[in-house]
Amino acid sequence: MATCVVVGGGISGLAAAWELVRERPGTEVTVLEASPRVGGKLLGGRVGGVTVDLGAESVLARRPEAVDLVREVGLGDDLVHPATATASIWSRGRLHPMPARTLMGIPSDVEGLRGLLTEDELERVRAEVASPSDEADVAIGELVARRLGDAVVDRLLEPLLGGVYAGHAREISTAAALPVLLPAHTRGEPLVATAAAALPPPATGAPSPPVFAGLRGGLHRLADRLGEELQARGVRIETGVTVRELHRRPAGGFDVVTGPVPWPTAYRTDAVVVALPPAPAARLLGEVAPRAARLLGEVETASMALVTLAYRAADLPVLVGSGVLVPPVEGRPVKAATFSTVKWDWVREAGAAAGPQGEDLVLLRASAGRHREEAVLQRSDPDLVDLAVAELSHLLGATLPAPVDAHVQRWGGGLPQYAVGHRERVAAVRADVASVPGLAVCGATYDGVGVPACIASGRAAARLAVAAPDPV
Repeated sequence: MATCVVVGGGISGLAAAWELVRERPGTEVTVLEASPRVGGKLLGGRVGGVTVDLGAESVLARRPEAVDLVREVGLGDDLVHPATATASIWSRGRLHPMPARTLMGIPSDVEGLRGLLTEDELERVRAEVASPSDEADVAIGELVARRLGDAVVDRLLEPLLGGVYAGHAREISTAAALPVLLPAHTRGEPLVATAAAALPPPATGAPSPPVFAGLRGGLHRLADRLGEELQARGVRIETGVTVRELHRRPAGGFDVVTGPVPWPTAYRTDAVVVALPPAPAARLLGEVAPRAARLLGEVETASMALVTLAYRAADLPVLVGSGVLVPPVEGRPVKAATFSTVKWDWVREAGAAAGPQGEDLVLLRASAGRHREEAVLQRSDPDLVDLAVAELSHLLGATLPAPVDAHVQRWGGGLPQYAVGHRERVAAVRADVASVPGLAVCGATYDGVGVPACIASGRAAARLAVAAPDPV
């Protein structure tokens, strides 16, 4: 019987295991996870007695991988879409509606930026000068600033890219994060026209398909159900197990070493899928794929914290839209706020009459932390809660009281940064790993940080690992 060990039980590792049990039945699969639970950033918890997501809360519905997996594990009937996708941007001391039809902040219609940008800044966008380039890659923010001016980067790209990568637009690779722009950049085509062509056409009568999807009860249910289904199919899932070493055996196969140094445990296996963030993956691959290990060790990550607050509905002003994005140029410590009760009908329903005296509860959350700007995260949990309350008071223009309940979830080193040249780095990592039969890597480091991209990465890695195993 073929064997495979998956190192890492986040959504990428679970997807790899799922691919193996579905497409390679009979393979003996073991998932080793260092933390006490599987699921990674798909995590749920109770705040004010209401179970909500404490990590990722939605997936891009226009990519099929996450929605397909939800259906495969029997949760298709619980797929839901945001009740509203209308967000605001805090800029120059007030809230502005998010401009419609932008490609990650790149406008498809200059007039849609009116109000958020000044007349001089709008004129700068209209005056875009495009010329051909032979650059293989360039930072998105640098490219857009050259073409459309700094204001588009500071007021639009930064808050949107910051929400996805917790990074900075002027450092994030176009080739890795927004590759549709590269042909336009190379040929010298206008970015506004490129954005318009890349976006779905405006709705004319029939409603547009939803951009995002979630699960009734929380997206964390996907990881919970996936873990249950894997175990029901014979997958061995071990939590609280840190993998310290990976060795290739002279006669074929691998030894996956866990446990304390004086009393190690070795799992002998034909194939290994490494589904870890870049730093621990680099440490593990040092012996079997040294070039990949060196390259992964150079990938930087960002840390962040999510503060979830439960309020009595009567204690809050009227909330409009799904939330607020805050550009770094504003100098605020909180980069975004989500009005979960407004955004998701299921959260509103769960909060109904859930208060201490039967009041309706409203759930909000605020996020803090950007790449190389983690000082705000050095605060204690109570201080982060106080900060979130103060920042929400500022954004909403009303002094908020203490919440009924609060929760702080920290994600240390949770988001890999796609620096210029990232795509070439990933190709080199994969080439080195591919030279070792039976070894594959997956996760948010490679092809995208969103849940669908991670699922696709995990499933592809599983197929590669068992395509040419190194038999024991």
